[in-house]
Amino acid sequence: MYERSLHAVIAKKTGGNKAIVIVGPRQVGKTTLIQNFLKDREHLFLDADDPTVRVLLTNPNTEELRRIIGKSTTVFIDEAQRVPGIGITLKIITDQFKSVQLFVSGSSSFELSNELNEPLTGRKWEYELLPVSWEEYEQHHGYLVAEQQVENRLLYGFYPDVLNHPGEEKDILKQLVNSYLYRDILAYANIRKPEILEKLVLALALQVGSEVNYNELAQTVGVDRKTIENYVNILSQGYVVFSLGSYNKNLRSEIKKSRKIYFYDNGIRNMIIGNFNSLDMRSDKGSLWENFLVSERKKQHAYKNSFSNSYFWRTRQQQEVDYVEESGGKLTGFEFKWKAKSGLKLPKTFTETYTADTKIIDRSNFRDFVVM
Repeated sequence: MYERSLHAVIAKKTGGNKAIVIVGPRQVGKTTLIQNFLKDREHLFLDADDPTVRVLLTNPNTEELRRIIGKSTTVFIDEAQRVPGIGITLKIITDQFKSVQLFVSGSSSFELSNELNEPLTGRKWEYELLPVSWEEYEQHHGYLVAEQQVENRLLYGFYPDVLNHPGEEKDILKQLVNSYLYRDILAYANIRKPEILEKLVLALALQVGSEVNYNELAQTVGVDRKTIENYVNILSQGYVVFSLGSYNKNLRSEIKKSRKIYFYDNGIRNMIIGNFNSLDMRSDKGSLWENFLVSERKKQHAYKNSFSNSYFWRTRQQQEVDYVEESGGKLTGFEFKWKAKSGLKLPKTFTETYTADTKIIDRSNFRDFVVM
């Protein structure tokens, strides 16, 4: 079992009167994380996938909750997004049962974020759990094994089930894509034309690491721009993709409204395009490398409570910086290469305009970037 970074974070936040809420994609280990944390602690486990549990937790009053909770001082509600009006139920528990430590997990931010934000304002610590990070992977296997597995991780990603069943990666990823990406997201978002979502996801997968133009996507998919924006937002809420906006402050020539879209997991991306060829047989090696690095950096920011902002930078003259990070008033530009050539530098227009630090990240030093 992989030791997750959030375990230590949760440990520091328990004991107060706030709920611990873990959100993230399906099958990344949210239930396992909380159950492992509570393994030596008596607790009431309420699985909202169970219809009976859903009924009990839907709009109960305080006395009904008192009967459900009984003498338990720790309550874990799993798949909470399945319960209508769960936010109010959780608010009652945190307000009326001061001795109860509440743990909540949810596999989708579609309903859960909307349900929790207002009722639980000031009453929760909320964290994202994403697929296993490179740091967690290397800590589990050791440096040597992790080093030997870099290419496999670029191809198959970091979902726990994928990592735990070598040789079955493609079958597992196919199930993940078919069950979660298409079935769950279509159901949650009430999408009536799945073929549009499939076309869009494929188009995004083929453009990883490149700027995405919503008007061009609309033409490719055969819908209007507003529909594209709506579907990309749905994919973001479903933890399939995330985006970086363009950094612009000073120059008229800077691209101001563009964005890049990345996948949370390389394996999911490769299953969508149906390509698991080795790196030396691929034309998209650079895109895979960039997606890996940016998604790993995102995990680090999520787990280590970073206050950094992430962007990319480009001008109309095609000058570009792959990744820009703003932290504590300081700007750093990163260029990603699988194998960097000596003398590679970032554009002077960027470094001189913003007095920015610069770093080249390649196969030889990537750990400096993916472990903060």
